[in-house]
Amino acid sequence: MKFAIFESISTPGGHEVDFDRLLTEELVALGHQVVFYVPEDFQFKIDYKVPVRRLPGRGVSYTGVRGLQKILLSAKREINRQRWYRAIYHLALQKDVDAVIVPTSTYRYLRGLRLSKLKQSPVPVIFVVHGVNPREAPKFFAAAERLRPYPHIRMAVLTFGDRLFDRECPNVTCLTPPTYLPRDLAPNHVLPAAGAGDSRPLVLGFFGQYRREKKLDVFLEAFLQGTYQRPVKLLVQGSTMNPDDAADFERIIQTYSGRADVEFLHKGLIGREWQEAIAAVDALLMPYSAPRYRYHWGGMLFTAIGYKKPVILSDEINPEVLERYQIGLAYDSSRMGALQATVEQFINTYGDRADVYARELERAYRDYHPRAFANRLADLARQLS
Repeated sequence: MKFAIFESISTPGGHEVDFDRLLTEELVALGHQVVFYVPEDFQFKIDYKVPVRRLPGRGVSYTGVRGLQKILLSAKREINRQRWYRAIYHLALQKDVDAVIVPTSTYRYLRGLRLSKLKQSPVPVIFVVHGVNPREAPKFFAAAERLRPYPHIRMAVLTFGDRLFDRECPNVTCLTPPTYLPRDLAPNHVLPAAGAGDSRPLVLGFFGQYRREKKLDVFLEAFLQGTYQRPVKLLVQGSTMNPDDAADFERIIQTYSGRADVEFLHKGLIGREWQEAIAAVDALLMPYSAPRYRYHWGGMLFTAIGYKKPVILSDEINPEVLERYQIGLAYDSSRMGALQATVEQFINTYGDRADVYARELERAYRDYHPRAFANRLADLARQLS
């Protein structure tokens, strides 16, 4: 089949870039063709090595924008989205592709689709939604219900299980999330897990987009107050998307500057640079908590699985994964002090648990491999054709 990936996010973070790459490379590996549909001014972060079609209408970024200006930009984005949908509809009529995938969607994409002829597309259009939380659910289901008369429109929600909030929606398909892989690195470039007899420092990594809700201050205090039976070092990398988060991250860096056991990197990492940073640590830390993390696919958790790194994480981050695989430790995010105790337990028992983590990570890696995800997505497109 020939797939179009419609990407319109103007300022994608590393996970959006890697997700597009995952789709492209895995679909091509399965023998399919891929072409990108993007706004006329879209700037690619990496070369996906597939054809690109430019659609009329410029992308809109909300970075650093607030208040009335954000409302006006939101309206402009919706106008442009309608132009993109119209262009995709005409390309579909010409049978330019066999199916369209919108890789990072929300209910807003679906709400806008109701106003467009694209809902009558002669080829499947699959909107991939990276999780739906209870607050969003009524809007999502309302939009899905209004699109039921259009057989080629399908919502594919990344979640765990066969039903979303125990509801039957014939045009909503639940898909298990895929892992991210170190695609540019040789297998021996990924740091092997430290074992029981290894005296080198255990390197823990805190990665991703920094937001104040991730409670980095709380985690750093918990880490630094712990009592450890082996040398340990913490690497904290963060990219920031707005001035407030950037200023807060710089405040934290200054507070803990000068410590030999903590290293900071305030920089966005994409491609090989990101992969090398993840590959160089022993374990990944996700000490952030918010109710939405129970429902939205945890990109860093599935990066850890793809790189075969054990984890310390909040019990609000995709709890289904640790219920099934012994790939690390979760702490009770509702209890002060639970984080520090869990960090201590993980570090001090790591040597004894390393073999268990390695075995369970291998099992999760196999079950969540992106090739299987791409195959399921292609099967869905064939069913809708």
